[in-house]
Amino acid sequence: MIILAATPIGNLGDASKRLIEVLENAEVIAAEDTRTTQRLLQALHVENRPRLIALHDHNEKHKAAELAALALDSDLVVLSDAGMPTVSDPGYGLVAEAVAQGVTVTAIPGPSAVLTALAISGLPTDRFSFEGFLPRKPGERRSTLRTLASEQRTMVFFESPSRLAGTLADMGAAFGEDRRIAVCRELTKFYEEVRRGTSAELVAWAEGGVKGEIVVVVEGATARDVTPEDALSQVQALVADGMRLKEAAAEVAAQTGHSSRELYQAALAAR
Repeated sequence: MIILAATPIGNLGDASKRLIEVLENAEVIAAEDTRTTQRLLQALHVENRPRLIALHDHNEKHKAAELAALALDSDLVVLSDAGMPTVSDPGYGLVAEAVAQGVTVTAIPGPSAVLTALAISGLPTDRFSFEGFLPRKPGERRSTLRTLASEQRTMVFFESPSRLAGTLADMGAAFGEDRRIAVCRELTKFYEEVRRGTSAELVAWAEGGVKGEIVVVVEGATARDVTPEDALSQVQALVADGMRLKEAAAEVAAQTGHSSRELYQAALAAR
């Protein structure tokens, strides 16, 4: 069995009783960073010293089959440095291989920077998308943000302190200056901070220098932000997924405020 175990994202008090019990009894742990895992065991006063195997972005592709096979005979605990493995961290490749080999996969839920930031952002939580880290190169980052300009769900991003100001400025250019944004810093830690405002307001703050782990939560597009071209693309995507054109046009019209008849006609003309 493979056990994906969520670890604290900052405050050690968030370690669950179940997590500690699993660590106390683990024989093998696949860890994103074995040194970080050793420090975690010590901090949680876990006396068990299991076998530690490194599992990170650079070796997961080659290690997955071996570790999945190992988990057929004994439990394998998987840890990232913080939070839930596989969520913008190593583990997905291993889980995919385990599923292919028929290995049972379970999880110990726990701290999540994504959900914590979303919950305290003050932005809609009913529908959201996790976008992870944006590309490092400015041109690629701007291109990615432009593709998200019509996304109507609240969006959650990870970002590094050194790139935060540039990313916020690019968000303003791609999404519009009035889009609401929350920057969540050092979640669950002593210096936890949430800054809310427009991109321009937050850029001015970030340019002064920001430290720590950063999560950026961005308000989704409203109907007025969705162009006719974007609405047509949404209709075409729904049709491609098997929905009837008339129904797709009606659904997108209800979400965006565009005319159902015009979307229907435009989709027909584009065929």
